[in-house]
Amino acid sequence: MATDFDNPVRREQTCSVKFDARKAVFGRDDVMPLWVADMDFAAPAAVSQALEARARHPVYGYTLFPDSLYQSTIDWFADRHGWAIEREWILMAPGVVPSLHAACLAFAGAGEGVIIQPPVYPPFFSSVRQTGRTVIENPLRETEGHYHMDLAHLETCASREDARVLVLCSPHNPVGRVWREQELQQVLDIARRHQLVVLSDEIHCDLVYPDKPRHHVLARLAGPDDALITAVAPSKTFNMPGLGLSALVVPDPARRQALKAVFDSMHMSQCNPFSITGFEAGYRHGAPWLEELLPYLQANRDFVAERLRSRLPEIAVTEPEGCYLLWLDCRALALPDAEHKRFFIEEAGIGMNPGITFGDAGRGFMRMNIGCPRAVLAEALERMERALSARFR
Repeated sequence: MATDFDNPVRREQTCSVKFDARKAVFGRDDVMPLWVADMDFAAPAAVSQALEARARHPVYGYTLFPDSLYQSTIDWFADRHGWAIEREWILMAPGVVPSLHAACLAFAGAGEGVIIQPPVYPPFFSSVRQTGRTVIENPLRETEGHYHMDLAHLETCASREDARVLVLCSPHNPVGRVWREQELQQVLDIARRHQLVVLSDEIHCDLVYPDKPRHHVLARLAGPDDALITAVAPSKTFNMPGLGLSALVVPDPARRQALKAVFDSMHMSQCNPFSITGFEAGYRHGAPWLEELLPYLQANRDFVAERLRSRLPEIAVTEPEGCYLLWLDCRALALPDAEHKRFFIEEAGIGMNPGITFGDAGRGFMRMNIGCPRAVLAEALERMERALSARFR
């Protein structure tokens, strides 16, 4: 292995949200941070080298999006996902979360409905509410630790007179599902029947475990008349979300212009030269690093799952198919949600995301980030075991 993912990278005092915001978020700065969805691994060397080379030019002025940036995206998705993207379909965007807001503003009127599928990434809720739209919840269904879409209920949600947009999380954060082709075809059928615009957030699409079914890009299954927007970025793939650049792939010119108009109205059309450089370097040169990362993450996943089964049976885990996040089922502890968070902070010394922040469907769960050296996970599990023994055994 050329990359040593076991080698810790010190992130304290780098203005890291994950590390340096611990006091503000958890009330103490000594918890093990297993929360924010970035990894504790150095980005691919090719990305760092490209950024260093750009920094050596001493002028950091307003910057255009070069043709090579678009081509790197086209090439990556053709090679990695078998998806043929046309150059004119791509609209560069200042991140996926701003894109969620833009889609709400562009395709739903004030008070109209946007369908989301909780438990889901919190900005799915806030992007709808903060833009004055109405959240329509189509909760995922859990059967013996396996999550699936409630498609009959989705049909009901889509049939509402005020429903305008469906926001799909694929792969799903936090439950880690990689949706199957048949599921996605059914989603498209429902969207067609009810004339929904679908925004498919596929930012985690490259992070699928080697032993699980492959990711299906929704757009590859869609027809030319489907109202579909796909959000992608190299930020999660190559661990550089702080660079803040993503892309929207929008085949329909009118919808593409509608999104562009929202961004232009907020003067969000420019991006900094380092975001552009990192984005292109990741897609052009990051594949070998990713091929090393995925087995390491799989081994992390299996390490935590086995330890929970053998030594912490009070906590179950939904084994993810994608993403570097574990959805821990702590309902057997029978604690209120606020007490869940307090228990893991104060008694275990671990900072994780409470499941309730992902919607009511997340009650009794915690989200654990396993994108870190395995020794960190070993220490976190030891802390968890000691805390559980002291409180419950």
